[in-house]
Amino acid sequence: MWKVAFFFFVSLLPVAAIADQVGFKQITLSNSDTRNLEAAIWYPTQMTSHQDYVGGNKAFVGVPVWRDAPPAPGHHPLLLLSHGYGGSWRNLNWLAQSMAAQGYIVAAPDHPGTTTRDRNPDDAARLWLRPMDLNQLMDQLINQPATAGEVDETRIAAMGHSLGGWTVMELAGARFDPQQFIADCRQRPQLSDCKLTSTLGIDTPLAQENLRSPLRNSHIKAVVSLDLGLARGFTQKSLAAIHLPVLVLSAQTDSSELPASIESGYLAQSIPQRWVRFIRVPGATHFSFMQLCQPDGQALIEASSPGDGIVCMDETGFTRQQIHQSVMTMVSGFLNASLNYPPAGTPLVSSR
Repeated sequence: MWKVAFFFFVSLLPVAAIADQVGFKQITLSNSDTRNLEAAIWYPTQMTSHQDYVGGNKAFVGVPVWRDAPPAPGHHPLLLLSHGYGGSWRNLNWLAQSMAAQGYIVAAPDHPGTTTRDRNPDDAARLWLRPMDLNQLMDQLINQPATAGEVDETRIAAMGHSLGGWTVMELAGARFDPQQFIADCRQRPQLSDCKLTSTLGIDTPLAQENLRSPLRNSHIKAVVSLDLGLARGFTQKSLAAIHLPVLVLSAQTDSSELPASIESGYLAQSIPQRWVRFIRVPGATHFSFMQLCQPDGQALIEASSPGDGIVCMDETGFTRQQIHQSVMTMVSGFLNASLNYPPAGTPLVSSR
């Protein structure tokens, strides 16, 4: 049934914003049971002044928001975001702002140890804490509605890019077997996620204990994976048991270091067909899901870090703006359909 609704919503997009303004704030969460988190939150607001731009710099384009604005009244669906290895909340800033403009509260932590500014090896080697970071952030927003508004606890979803895709699939019920992943990497040591085996602590006894434990979060009602990695470590039994809508988006063509056919494709083949939809996004590379680059962004990145300018490259004949519009249409349609949002009778078009 959700697939029928999915196509219905896609036909209506791009959707005019239900909430024309987007608030933004950054918070710090302290938890002695897990770890401290820095997080960014986008949310509907009714503020119409003091607009700011966030997430941009000399290399990347930011998005317009109303910083620290009061949240709009009413209950709102919640979308949790997880960035890839070495990334940050800024990578999906463009998508977060668009979803918040449609009425969602969107929240993204910077996962300690695997972010642009934090490469602490001890934190990086505790991979199993990444899904728990999202749980911690979700609980904070539910229990503290003054932060970004009232969360509709019946409408919560999670989305992640690259290692973030692995993170949200854990919350959907996928179970990672370190030995299965290590065995696969013996056959394909050239793959980029295999090169992170030790960095992420996958080959440690502690990982064997913690990564084999179920991390399913029953609050999560839908999941979106954006060109994920580490998928080959998920057991087929756990993927076959997933029973919530999953949208799997990948790069258009296989890359030599992270082939979509054996990462995203593995999910699509193993999750029951009634629950999964797999799309190779036209024009997309692995990095196309990141934020827009400034006109000279690629040159600036390449000058300071040779080889990393690739993050600004898309398939020939496509612009990142086009790719983002396509991804936004698919993600928005999927989430709206899966979460039955907006509720029946709610106008899709703003009155402004």
